[in-house]
Amino acid sequence: MNTSVYQQLLEFKKKYPLSVGWRLKSHAKIVEKFLNPDEHVLYGFYAQKNDNPLDIITTNAVVLTNKRILIGTKRLLFGYFYTAITPDMFNDLKVHAGIVWGKVHIDTVNELVILSNIDKNALDEIETNITEYMIKEKRKYKDRMDEEHA
Repeated sequence: MNTSVYQQLLEFKKKYPLSVGWRLKSHAKIVEKFLNPDEHVLYGFYAQKNDNPLDIITTNAVVLTNKRILIGTKRLLFGYFYTAITPDMFNDLKVHAGIVWGKVHIDTVNELVILSNIDKNALDEIETNITEYMIKEKRKYKDRMDEEHA
């Protein structure tokens, strides 16, 4: 059964209420708009996509699917921002914990995605989900590349 992005965000909010996030349903709709028919949601959370602890208005829905990481936000008046990170573009993940909130840095080939104002108690869960997923997917990608070059 496919869990909706919004349901994942609500579950995360229930578990980690100190994470800063607004308009979760609107942000979830942006991510759902870009889900492919053969894609399903594995894990979701929300965070601010910036490095400024005082900027609390840039909430993004972050979702791991069976194919990639999707990050989306609905702008307040019109439009949206959307980012997709495929396993071959993923380089590294860093986690920083503060007194109340933490940050997750997702380093890709093209950019550094900084997700902040996350309840520090959620950091272990986020790191485990992203790292386990990327290790598994990169292994599959490497195996496919080896088969093509053999």
